[in-house]
Amino acid sequence: MTGSRTPDSALHPLDDPVGSALRGPHAHFAERRGRILRYPPSVTPWLALPDRPEAADWADAAALAGPGGIVTVTAFRERPPEDWEVVFDAEGVQLVDVAVEAAPWPEAVRLGPADVPEMLDLVARTRPGPFETRTIELGTYLGVRRDGVLVAMAGERLRPPGWSEISGVCTDESVRGQGLAGGLVRAVAHEIRARGETPFLHAAASNTNAVRLYESLGFALRRRTPFLSAIVPGNPPIRVADSAPDDVREAATR
Repeated sequence: MTGSRTPDSALHPLDDPVGSALRGPHAHFAERRGRILRYPPSVTPWLALPDRPEAADWADAAALAGPGGIVTVTAFRERPPEDWEVVFDAEGVQLVDVAVEAAPWPEAVRLGPADVPEMLDLVARTRPGPFETRTIELGTYLGVRRDGVLVAMAGERLRPPGWSEISGVCTDESVRGQGLAGGLVRAVAHEIRARGETPFLHAAASNTNAVRLYESLGFALRRRTPFLSAIVPGNPPIRVADSAPDDVREAATR
């Protein structure tokens, strides 16, 4: 196999955002086996592989995920072993803050563990991508309520050194077109900048509406990046819509 990245020591943090986060600010989440790092599945599905994985690395990834488990990676163009089933393979884009007018937003409320059932319900209605019972532990989440009902939210996911990813951006169909997503993204960006970090995010390359929105807010393309999910041998296939990474799954199921 031919690697697609430079050695880890020479990587920009955003060239390997999962590994950089799990070796840095999110090290307390890291589950490790050999050279493999991953988040607990109850937090988020991301896993970090070395640039040039060997058979032992794939075996360690399989052991972490378990038979029939899902391995989800980004910024990585190697193919898994032939007996692994690839269930999602798409091109994405990585965008970084260059001119975002970050600011607090009076309508945004801070969400906490008690709000997780409502957040899971909103995710089920809007399908932005995986949001698990412990995803809220990754960082700040802000939401908008209308008549007491949570109708929009955005928050933080991967956190490589010096950076923080905005993710989980979703709006209920009943309130779309009212600028809620933009207001929440700016507010989350304000929280990130207040820590001295820079916001970034991912989207499907094919999701041109989302990309245009983020560019209008002041994000710019840094790089194109692949997203891949594969099943460890030992379990029946599952639906793509349940395994694809955040912000990319929605575009694939339209």
